[in-house]
Amino acid sequence: MGQAISTELVAFCQSGVSILVGTRDRRLFPECVRAVGARVERGRKEVTVFVPLATGATTAENLAENRRIAVCFSRIEDHRSIQIKGQAVAVAPAGEEERAAIERWRGEFVKNLAFIGMPPRRTLRLNSWPAHAVRVRVESVFVQTPGPGAGAPLLAAEGGRKGGS
Repeated sequence: MGQAISTELVAFCQSGVSILVGTRDRRLFPECVRAVGARVERGRKEVTVFVPLATGATTAENLAENRRIAVCFSRIEDHRSIQIKGQAVAVAPAGEEERAAIERWRGEFVKNLAFIGMPPRRTLRLNSWPAHAVRVRVESVFVQTPGPGAGAPLLAAEGGRKGGS
């Protein structure tokens, strides 16, 4: 079970987009944290997101109790956004190979924020290492770009968009 994301979204999710991770505790109280990169896994039915240890303790606790997770990817320059919902299937310390992916994301994120006027010296303060690697089984993908299609499911088939993204 699970939904494969399109090959076009692989590049989008792995670029320097803003990534926010939402979880909830046993009382259903929500929590949100910034992720510092993502990797779409082979088969495109799982995505690993990287959450800094410094800011991700509550996220890790929530996922230990409740595997539900939502990950929002948003491109800064035009607000194109998608949300992936699913189950966290693993939470582990990120390794050195993953650190390289985090550093690539960080460099692109800094450039994207500079595009809208954020000085790189401020963005570079973002804590990114060490990090948790949270592997997510994708159950559904939604359009979250502001506009009339926001909240609509995004179909997995290439070119089979629904809800306008």
